[in-house]
Amino acid sequence: MSTQERPEPGAASEQASDRASDHASDRRVTARHETDEERYDRNWNELLQEIRVTQMGTQIMTGFLLAAAFQDRMADLDGFQLTVYLVLVCLGVSTTALGLAPVSLHRTLFRQGRKQTTVELGHRILRVVLVGVVLMLVGTTVLIFDLVVGTVPALIAGGMVLATAAGFVVLTHRVEHRLR
Repeated sequence: MSTQERPEPGAASEQASDRASDHASDRRVTARHETDEERYDRNWNELLQEIRVTQMGTQIMTGFLLAAAFQDRMADLDGFQLTVYLVLVCLGVSTTALGLAPVSLHRTLFRQGRKQTTVELGHRILRVVLVGVVLMLVGTTVLIFDLVVGTVPALIAGGMVLATAAGFVVLTHRVEHRLR
């Protein structure tokens, strides 16, 4: 190859970039060199992993709450403790059920070729599930502290758990904005 025929340094990447931009809009290639469809598939798989982790925690917590109803100590709960317990049971069951919604959504929409909608709705549902998990953690902390040391320390401990979770959310948003 003569000097005139040799491509300039970086020409291969420019040609690849040109080929990438030639894709139709539904085949747009991202910085990861994946099409939109490939990105939605990857996002769906990552979302499923997050759901699995979250589901395991909510199912275990809900199971313990449901089993607690059959313990002798349940008769000793005062009105506040019983109310917190019943709210936790409802919250646990609802959060666990809501955690199954993205899978049901996928079963409904995937044959229609609506992966983007599935991923976006699944993401929103998972955020609500995470709020439910945080509320379950706060409520469980309040209930256990109230049983062991009293209502005032229970409310303080629950507030600390809530503040920690809120601080984590704020911190992750700040980190995300700095990375942009």
